[in-house]
Amino acid sequence: MTLTSSADRRAARRARRLQSPFAQLPFRRIQNHFPPLEVITPEQVEQLHEASMEILENIGIMFMDAETLDLWEKAGARVDHRNQHVWFDRGLILGLVAKAPPQFTWRARDPARDMVVGGNYLMFAPNGGVIFAQDLDQGRRPGTLDDYYKFLRLTQLCPLLHTTGDQLVVPHDVPVSFRHLRRSYGAWTICDKVAMEAPHGRIIPADAIAMANIVFGTDVTKLPEPVLGGIINSSSPLRYDERMLGGMITYGRAGQVLIMTPFVLAGAMSPITIASAVAQQNAEALAGIAFVQLLRPGSPVLYGGFTSNIDMKSGAPAFGTPEGAWAMAIGAQLARRYNLPYRGSGSLNTAKVPDAQSAYETMWTTWPAVMAHTNFVMHAVGWLDGGLTVSYEKIIIDMENLAMFQHFLAGLEISPETLALDMIAAVPPGGHHFGTPHTQARYATEFYPVFLGDRQNFELWQENGSLDTAQRANRLWKQLLEEYEAPPIDAAIEQGLREFVERRERELTGVELYT
Repeated sequence: MTLTSSADRRAARRARRLQSPFAQLPFRRIQNHFPPLEVITPEQVEQLHEASMEILENIGIMFMDAETLDLWEKAGARVDHRNQHVWFDRGLILGLVAKAPPQFTWRARDPARDMVVGGNYLMFAPNGGVIFAQDLDQGRRPGTLDDYYKFLRLTQLCPLLHTTGDQLVVPHDVPVSFRHLRRSYGAWTICDKVAMEAPHGRIIPADAIAMANIVFGTDVTKLPEPVLGGIINSSSPLRYDERMLGGMITYGRAGQVLIMTPFVLAGAMSPITIASAVAQQNAEALAGIAFVQLLRPGSPVLYGGFTSNIDMKSGAPAFGTPEGAWAMAIGAQLARRYNLPYRGSGSLNTAKVPDAQSAYETMWTTWPAVMAHTNFVMHAVGWLDGGLTVSYEKIIIDMENLAMFQHFLAGLEISPETLALDMIAAVPPGGHHFGTPHTQARYATEFYPVFLGDRQNFELWQENGSLDTAQRANRLWKQLLEEYEAPPIDAAIEQGLREFVERRERELTGVELYT
């Protein structure tokens, strides 16, 4: 028996990558030059703005953290410390919000993967905050660290995903007190893209910053550009809890990216109308953004929209709805009104398997997000069951859609060369263009090359196993994981991360994190 060397194995993986479905899809910054989708008029935007100011000035927001309340009081807000409630003058809120940068660069471990956030730029981020993992072989089960690291590998391999993601799945086999350390270690070593870690409480984001310091070899809080980011959710209606405020304080003071995202379900967390839900979303988002600017003026933030509706038959959240599409686009319009980058969502759906429902509900979310000029599309791949489950097969299906969006947004050229009038003249009526020099020169690159979709005739499809989309995706994610090769990382950095994780795991065993 001949033993294969590690160099031979690496060479084989590189050879397979040349045939990878992503081989023709380079990692790049995507820009959207189409006019943004707007579903309400400028006058209606101002109506929502005025309603939000009414909420902030006369109804107020609950901030469940003593340090936060002191900071708001010193800034001039009216504070009820006993009930943890704050009312704001609109001038205070709008003055602070105006300090947030409209565009910034988010640094990655590999400088070639740095991302611009804001303007016409578009980022896709993977699934996050999910409990269960699912595939055709094992079905639905609680997520593990092995799942987490596999999702990171797929993220690294896919050039359409621009970040490591925030809590890709809950790794149930790792103790709660140090799950974040294993997540961050994987993100920094398995990927070299823009990094995310949950800013929950004060301990988790502080550890994330310490690990980033090891990776970048400096105090990242002193850098002019952020290297970390994470999602903040208000606990609607009208409340920020201690866990989220601790994260806002830690990341905000460190100058790292905070994606301020109220989670509003119309009919449950707000009045049933989308107008009211979005007005409430706006008030909650502005209050959070203003607080971050109070901590450190100019700290990078995104205005996040995550408003949808309740299914009034079941009481369950509904995603991929026309109402959610309205809310997505309106959120983008409001973010532009305040000159802020905007976060929306991509693959949201309530289907239980990667079927037709999962696909059409996903498209009812992703299309509005992209065409409304969302800058950061969270959950761009993988979601099922209202965000409880991430599916390996759905990840691949959604990656195909992201690749199509990249191709579509690149636009088309209209020129004498592409009009090809000489070829039209050269081919007689009833002829064909398969053999013309124009077609021969462009046939390999002119059209988007599907890597998942099936375009065989029926008989050939039968001969090849009659596989449906999910079955083809099942084969593909396994192939991709076989092709994965970790991006290079300095051995001293990897050792420093490993030693930090080992030390902090000993220190944090049994510790309550969200303080």
